[in-house]
Amino acid sequence: MTDQEVFSLYDSCPDSLFDICLNYIVENLNTITKLDPPNKYRKLKDDVVLPAEICEKFLRAYQRNSRVSDSIANLFRDRTRTRLDSVKLRNSRITDEGLLYFMAHKPYEVDLVQCEYLSTASLDIINSKSENLVSLKFGPSTSVIPQDERLFRQRGYVINAPNLRRLTIQRRGGAIFPLLLLKPLTNLTYLDLSECASAGSIWALTGLKHLKSLILHSVHWLKDIVIDWIASLTTLEHLDISQSNDRHGKYLYPNDVLSKLVTSLPLLESLDISGTNLAGSGAAAVGTAKDSAGKCDVQERCDIPGLVSRVNRPLEFLGLYGTHHGACKRHDIPAKVISGDANEEQILTAATAYMDRPAMLARVLNDLYYLFRYEINAYVGRALNVVLCAMDTHVLEKHIQISGSATLFYIVKGKEKNRIGIKLKRRIITALLDGMEAHLGDDTMMRNGCLTLCQFKIPTDVLFEYERVVQILLNGVADVHLEGFVQRIAIYLLNSLACQVDGKQKRFLGNNGAIGKMLNLISDRLERRVCDDVLEVAWSTMWNVTDETPQNCQRFLDNFGMKFFLSCLEKFPDKEELLRNMMGLLGNVAEVAALRPQLMDKVFLGVFNELLDSSSDGIEVSYNAAGVLVHMASDGPEAWTVDEPSRDTVLARVAAAVQRWDLRAERNINYRSFEPMLSLLHAHHTPQCQHWAVWALANLTTVYPEKYCNLVDAEGGLKLLKELIAHPAPYKMVKDLAQVVIVNCSIYVNHDANPPNTLFLDN
Repeated sequence: MTDQEVFSLYDSCPDSLFDICLNYIVENLNTITKLDPPNKYRKLKDDVVLPAEICEKFLRAYQRNSRVSDSIANLFRDRTRTRLDSVKLRNSRITDEGLLYFMAHKPYEVDLVQCEYLSTASLDIINSKSENLVSLKFGPSTSVIPQDERLFRQRGYVINAPNLRRLTIQRRGGAIFPLLLLKPLTNLTYLDLSECASAGSIWALTGLKHLKSLILHSVHWLKDIVIDWIASLTTLEHLDISQSNDRHGKYLYPNDVLSKLVTSLPLLESLDISGTNLAGSGAAAVGTAKDSAGKCDVQERCDIPGLVSRVNRPLEFLGLYGTHHGACKRHDIPAKVISGDANEEQILTAATAYMDRPAMLARVLNDLYYLFRYEINAYVGRALNVVLCAMDTHVLEKHIQISGSATLFYIVKGKEKNRIGIKLKRRIITALLDGMEAHLGDDTMMRNGCLTLCQFKIPTDVLFEYERVVQILLNGVADVHLEGFVQRIAIYLLNSLACQVDGKQKRFLGNNGAIGKMLNLISDRLERRVCDDVLEVAWSTMWNVTDETPQNCQRFLDNFGMKFFLSCLEKFPDKEELLRNMMGLLGNVAEVAALRPQLMDKVFLGVFNELLDSSSDGIEVSYNAAGVLVHMASDGPEAWTVDEPSRDTVLARVAAAVQRWDLRAERNINYRSFEPMLSLLHAHHTPQCQHWAVWALANLTTVYPEKYCNLVDAEGGLKLLKELIAHPAPYKMVKDLAQVVIVNCSIYVNHDANPPNTLFLDN
């Protein structure tokens, strides 16, 4: 696949209607299923019938989101309404009971990878329903073959599937009984015994007359008698005797062993000797071949002595990754495609070839990471595809996730960044989140994931996975004692995720403990008397989370937020950014009428009143202090229940502060709605409240007309401003500012550079 094909693969066409519907069903199982009361499993609704094509695609789609359990297997229990020809399960929670439901369909293909809840009883279940079986795979962590050999000696077989053509048993150290295992499997053409503890008596498998592919990756101690047996398999087209640990790949006479194999296997087209010394030490050998006219022999060099017989007929594939003496870096190698670590092409080939081998794949991805780190790469699209496939396939393999996420970081920030479309972005983000979720306790994985997420537009690009991103990041800030880079970057991302999102998402942040976790971080900094960026961003995050979200404002007060506010003000009085963020948050709290009585406190009001004169961060602190006070005053004189400071004194100071502010001041603030501000225009009993509100509208529509003029109009602000001008209660400055807003909106909407009655105010 070319780079262009990779980048266009995801974005050249939209998702099919079928895929959209299938994903919806997976995420909303109630659409086609209901609970089965006897066992509390799920079963299909009475009017649902699923053919094989839909059943198998449903199973694949479900596994992209969740782990298959017996409850899901129960959906396929009724064979009159479901059909499965292929059962492929990876990282499932299925037990023997669930497997029985699947095997009742007598499938042609069964793959069981990382199904750790299956027992040895599953082998009998498979054997009892195996008459159609042509392909069977037991992947890592699927231990269904007992270690006790006596049972098998009595019945004469381990797997009884007479039509089986492909068999894979990846044991990771488990012993095998090959003679008994394969006695009835005379139709096998493909045998993979990767990572079994040793070859044992594998040489005795003389009944395999049709074998085309033999994979003995990381099978230890392939001694002479085993090599002799392999050499007798004259039908072999693919042979893999590679090792992930090069200590097990040492042969006494490597050149002779390799030569014997390739000369004895006339049909051999693919050979993998990675991690071994079979390529020799590098001394060149000379082979003979016909010249271009086909008349006489010519001598040709071969840098792998054991392959000299193939100089005139190169192998289609040769695995040389991690071979002794750096064989993949040699020049004259009789193979068309080579896996190794000599260059980017070899590394990408190795990654594709070893996708199902975590130990080797982790090393290959580490090599790939270094290529991108030092910008030695030309096939960015291919690399991206390989990394995503590896991360999707091996979510639980920490080292693969770490190397993969590090490579993704360099890809998404590199020169091809603009070629990554929406669908491809989503696949990258999902892969990152899967890895982070599986390894929450690993700082390196969390750091890589957060750094890579920072390369996207937050929150826009991650909205489709918003809830999962939030939960992962909240975990990253949960332990205040793990102060470090992960905590710092996680809180920055949370702050971005809380900004420019709607109320539902802000409520989700609050429901998942965002307020409490931010206050915990603040408490920790207060105890240590440390004012750092984490403290400032914690307040900023709460400012964003409480914006027009009364539930979160209530959480702030319930968690003693005002105590933390006063403590921060006392210990860090000169920190402008901190003060601005705190007052912005309190402005949100004051907008909630039901919560204002909790702010009606002599100490709180005294602080807000003093801050009216603040010049911290330009006008922002003074502006937010005035905003808090006018919202509290808007409830009327009877709601002002404290003697000091008096309501009249505070309102006079508010009006004086507003008059001092520069109407053309640029602001570090973002409004999604003017509803709380516009509600103050009705406070005719307190014109100072109107004064603050119309000044804010005049400032924002003067400095940022393209952003706020339409918002004023859309929320009915122009109508309210005209009514305010016509009302007798507001004083002249309030009406003049209201006219400024109306004129600003008129200029922006009509694109009229010199509208009539333009009004300019001196500050």
